[in-house]
Amino acid sequence: MINIKEIVLNFLHYTEGDSLMFTQLSFWVFFGVLLAGYTFVYNRPVIRSAYLLVFSLFFYFKSSGLFFSLLLFSTLVDYTIGLAIAKSGSKINRKLLVALSVLVNLLVLSYFKYAYFIVDLLNNLLGINLTVVNHLALWGNALLNTKFDTTTIVLPVGISFYTFQTISYTVDVYRGKVAPVRNIIDFAFYVSFFPQLVAGPIVRAAEFIPQIYRRYELSKNEFGHALFLVLAGLVKKMVISDYLSVNFVDRVFSNPLSYTGFENLLATYGYAMQIYCDFSGYTDIAIGVALLLGFKLPINFNSPYKATSLTDFWHRWHISLSLWLRDYLYIPLGGNRKGRIRTYINLLLTMLLGGLWHGAHLKFVVWGGIHGVGLAIEKLLSNLKLVNINSERHSTRLIWGIITFNVVCLSWIFFRANDFNAATDMLSQIFTSFGTKTIPDIALAFSDVFLVLALGFIVHLLPYNAKEYLRGRFIAMPLSLKLFAALLVVVVLIQFQTMELKPFIYFRF
Repeated sequence: MINIKEIVLNFLHYTEGDSLMFTQLSFWVFFGVLLAGYTFVYNRPVIRSAYLLVFSLFFYFKSSGLFFSLLLFSTLVDYTIGLAIAKSGSKINRKLLVALSVLVNLLVLSYFKYAYFIVDLLNNLLGINLTVVNHLALWGNALLNTKFDTTTIVLPVGISFYTFQTISYTVDVYRGKVAPVRNIIDFAFYVSFFPQLVAGPIVRAAEFIPQIYRRYELSKNEFGHALFLVLAGLVKKMVISDYLSVNFVDRVFSNPLSYTGFENLLATYGYAMQIYCDFSGYTDIAIGVALLLGFKLPINFNSPYKATSLTDFWHRWHISLSLWLRDYLYIPLGGNRKGRIRTYINLLLTMLLGGLWHGAHLKFVVWGGIHGVGLAIEKLLSNLKLVNINSERHSTRLIWGIITFNVVCLSWIFFRANDFNAATDMLSQIFTSFGTKTIPDIALAFSDVFLVLALGFIVHLLPYNAKEYLRGRFIAMPLSLKLFAALLVVVVLIQFQTMELKPFIYFRF
């Protein structure tokens, strides 16, 4: 006999690896319960914020357990500092307060993200034998009588995203771009809003806070748009991304020397599509779910592989991060205001630090370096007027588009590889052991995979007007047809669902 009480208690309890992912039925049960109660509070802004805050904190608790306390800590610190900045009449004090916010947030982020890197560096440089200790687990065990592992530091889910989000808040309060939030509930809701909490997009306070005080609005077209985004995101993630990952990409990247250069190259192109469908799929679902709740999140992707330059690519890929790096790192470093050489250096530094944001590994530094050097070269060529990267000629745009895509894919090799040596192994296979004679056999053996990959790129490269037409047609359909389409998508998702549930890639950052 089914024990309902036991099921509910297990659902409310934190279990490692059992987070509320968009691709799990448990999330949609969670969201259904949320919507049931939301019908009573959606037009009462104060109660609505508190209601969604409770659900958002529970969502993060299910994802991170004890690390739930870090989110609360970051929220309290930046809420307090934001108020203090607004009250201070001294410019020096205001600078010190914003510096304190940045320092505290980056220290917490660095401890969890870079502790092993820093300890290894100190041990090698000074000949000492420091060891990493998980102090949060140590304190948890002492206070709660738990048995967390104190010898391993696990990266809290979403810490990079909400850290950048709260830093942008205090900096914007200092710059006078946003008024400090007076109500702690409203600020905590802004920081912890569950659709975008663990993998973005990174939302600015000036974009989100005003929405908290507005009455709920969701037109018929907005509902259709939200449903379209959710379904499209699920298809991207479960039909394309996970299928490519499980059936081809992961196999090649795990042991590149066992595959020909052709297979390594196709795995690279496969990963380009995998990470795009994974990350943009998450964003689509997040934007759709938020819209159903009455909140609009910023667009985070815009057909990035249509880019005709790296500059164009970063206007289309992870837009909220690229804008964050521009406004809070590149421009404060001097941007392009201090001469050409300094501009090239600032571009390189910004992208190197963007690489380190993903993790303290050489492969991420190389990934950022490729983009930084590429952006600097583009700027140099443009300044010297040697080539016209922004030409409107179709043939020129096609050539630059192919070059840009392959440079991006080169960087993806380092980004995805298990380590730097594995990345160089892949490149070695591609350039020295391509295996031209085996191409027909490989194409036949992995025909299903290549079909899914080709379908992904075809849809991705469709003209903007074609995509808008399809979206508009879905939105205009009667509700009964929308629900029938949703049912068909669910059936397809079940057919493609893998035995091993694949978490979203950016959960680890």
